[in-house]
Amino acid sequence: MNNKIKLITVVGPTASGKTRLGVELAKRYGGEVISADSMQIYKGMQIATAKPTVEEMQGIPHHLMDFLEPNQTYSVAMFVDDAKKCIEDISSRGKIPVIVGGTGLYVDSLLNNISFHESQRDTELSEKLRELYYTEGVDYLLDMLRKFDGESAERLETEKNPKRIIRAIEFYKTTGITITEQNKNSKNEESPYSAIKLGLNFEDRQKLYDRINKRVDLMVEAGLILEAKRVFNSELSFTSVKAIGYKELFPYLKGELPLEECIEKLKQETRRYAKRQITWFKRDKEINWLYPDKADSLEQLFEQAVQITDKGLTYG
Repeated sequence: MNNKIKLITVVGPTASGKTRLGVELAKRYGGEVISADSMQIYKGMQIATAKPTVEEMQGIPHHLMDFLEPNQTYSVAMFVDDAKKCIEDISSRGKIPVIVGGTGLYVDSLLNNISFHESQRDTELSEKLRELYYTEGVDYLLDMLRKFDGESAERLETEKNPKRIIRAIEFYKTTGITITEQNKNSKNEESPYSAIKLGLNFEDRQKLYDRINKRVDLMVEAGLILEAKRVFNSELSFTSVKAIGYKELFPYLKGELPLEECIEKLKQETRRYAKRQITWFKRDKEINWLYPDKADSLEQLFEQAVQITDKGLTYG
């Protein structure tokens, strides 16, 4: 008998409609949402991170959202630990956990039951690597990582996330094994979850990009500039400082560039991020892809998701 905890995941690029689909599925199956977004965890970063409003949540409880101060650092290991606790709590109450988000590393690490040894840290080395990042750039760190862990370097080159590159270097220097080896070994531990994986994407990529451009315009109308100014004047952690939606506007706040140019840069960076998200999730052959631009209506898209979910809950 399969005793694995059944859950639903909704992934895909930014602006694809994950929030709405996740809420509708939670309403349909008596579920609660667990956010898998590395920036929606931060308090006060509402508009830029497209954090769902109370109205958009429609009374569905949302977990791992809006609980951390922007000056605090958060890691994938912390997310996996926190998400596991949420899943156990939700399922113990007879509810279905619905994982919704676009941070691929968070979702994959949780579902694949990756274990992390956060106790094996070298904070002095980590600080030196951060200094190298600020002085030499991310490509310098990638070249350093490539010398002993080419597989991780190739994987991380796509997103060029300095925090993860630094962690991979630090892990090897501290433990003597690569983080690639550690991840492979930890995958030998069977996952306690049976996941129904749904993904949102667009056959016509331009339609997704149009949605992204429109979303940015709506964010600006909703007060993004004021939010960016407040964030600009606050202390940010090594994690939160990477949030798309603020750093692109900082040159305007410094008086270095006109607002229109910064907004266009924000749209461009968001489109690039969406492309990286699609590349990441496309590697998972278990994801059932749904295409909003092929559906006649949101209702039809939802019914497609329901058919897949019903089958997974019955036979998964």
